[in-house]
Amino acid sequence: MESFASRSEIPIARPELARLLEALAASRPAGRLLEVGTAIGYGTLALARGAREGHVVTVDRDPARLALARDFLARAGVLNRVEILEGEALSTLQSVPGPFDLVYLDGDKKEYRRTLDLLLPKLVVGGFVVVDNLLWSGAIADPDLRRDDDREALEIERFNPYLTIHPQLASVLLPLGDGIGLAVKRKPTIRELGGPF
Repeated sequence: MESFASRSEIPIARPELARLLEALAASRPAGRLLEVGTAIGYGTLALARGAREGHVVTVDRDPARLALARDFLARAGVLNRVEILEGEALSTLQSVPGPFDLVYLDGDKKEYRRTLDLLLPKLVVGGFVVVDNLLWSGAIADPDLRRDDDREALEIERFNPYLTIHPQLASVLLPLGDGIGLAVKRKPTIRELGGPF
């Protein structure tokens, strides 16, 4: 999968992130996990390998990449534990019920905040949030590396403090791969408690 993604110039998680996803998923061996941004299923496979008796729901808007993901996941023997959804994440996930034990965000960077807001009520207390690309090839730490028209960098720069000070989360940004946000949900959201009040 790594060599195919490299040859085809398809962005996938870095191997060290895949190992982290597998380790976190292994802490919930029968868990229900959600991935936003399937691509060819590299992160999906890491989650399914970790949660060996669990179920992975993954969503992507690119049907060609989803066809590749189905093939790779079938060859790996995990497709029977993966539900693949095609569509825009924010609209598709509105009707997908929780609860989830882990949410992995690697989709549209401009939608990270809205996606987190949508999914956080569906995450169990004690569940993990993993977010990729929070250093954006160094452009977040060093604005000189940023193109003037890089809207993704601007949105990630706004998202990072939102994640780290979110009142329902205990969060940390890790200099792993392209920058990883790792958070644990520590209390229910107002919506889960029947609010707003």
